[in-house]
Amino acid sequence: MGFDFEELDVYKKAIDFVNNIYTLTKNFPKDEMFGLISQLRRAAVSIPSNISEGSARTKKDFSRFIDIARGSAMECVTLLQISVKQRHVDERRYNELRSNLTELSKMLSGLKKSVSR
Repeated sequence: MGFDFEELDVYKKAIDFVNNIYTLTKNFPKDEMFGLISQLRRAAVSIPSNISEGSARTKKDFSRFIDIARGSAMECVTLLQISVKQRHVDERRYNELRSNLTELSKMLSGLKKSVSR
């Protein structure tokens, strides 16, 4: 028996995104362990975490948690841009991950509209 949020496509995609970020950051320099690696992983994990936590709340609260998840997705964009500038991530990989974040952001907006009805 699962939880309802586990059936949401946006939740599943967010979990996949987290796995991609963990794989990506394994190749970052060790001196980024408490910088970009930690910040990027925490921001990525925050996306599905806020979806799941918010789903157990009122509709109004769930909507706020969705906003927080979107904010975390935007934070990931910034951290990935910095990672490109620092040459930890190549342009091709950045573009793939940015595309994932764009999709997640749109899906989160759709979920918020659905919850607000």
